[in-house]
Amino acid sequence: MRARIDAAARAAGRDPASVRLIAVSKTFPIEAVLAASEAGQVDFGENRVQEALQKLEATAGSSLRWHLIGHLQSNKAKKAAASFPWIQSIDSMDLLRRIDRAAAEAGTNPDLLVQADLAGEDTKFGAVEASLTAMVREPLAAARIRGLMILPPYAENPEDVRPWFRRLVAVRDQLLQEGVPPDRLQELSMGMSHDFEVAVQEGSTMVRVGTAIFGERRPAAGTENG
Repeated sequence: MRARIDAAARAAGRDPASVRLIAVSKTFPIEAVLAASEAGQVDFGENRVQEALQKLEATAGSSLRWHLIGHLQSNKAKKAAASFPWIQSIDSMDLLRRIDRAAAEAGTNPDLLVQADLAGEDTKFGAVEASLTAMVREPLAAARIRGLMILPPYAENPEDVRPWFRRLVAVRDQLLQEGVPPDRLQELSMGMSHDFEVAVQEGSTMVRVGTAIFGERRPAAGTENG
């Protein structure tokens, strides 16, 4: 997997080290996480707070870095802000402010990605493009905005997804032109198991890969994000 990411990066003239692999371990047991860790994997992604907290507890004291990548309900904001180093699914100003308040109370400094909704799909979450400027500019007391994430419409052919990745890059570039501090737009979380190579070619700095690492998982209710 890492070799494919590195090859895609080199083909695009990028440094392979600029792309972080997030192993999406949702629904898989802790044994699968530990096996991947032994193979050198550091970053892991989970969709559901409760399942993730059990895995965080089981790996406490390790060097593993956990990312919450699924939709976050506002009533789980306190637990998420206190537990996750990365939260990639900030999809509203209200949630952003809740996370920041909760982080300040917990004494944590989670890194956040704003999930952009560029396709307007009813089945998915995300902040509409018109709200992104205000969100990435929002003054924060504890949490830190680090970039953007997208979950584009699914397509069997990865080339059909490429335009969505390019559009997110264009949105990022426009925000930079508007004067948003670059440190708030360092990361672009784009690409999953079936399209991560295209995402890397288009500038992704984080790819969220689950089935290509752990194998097929049983379908679960909720948004796929890896």
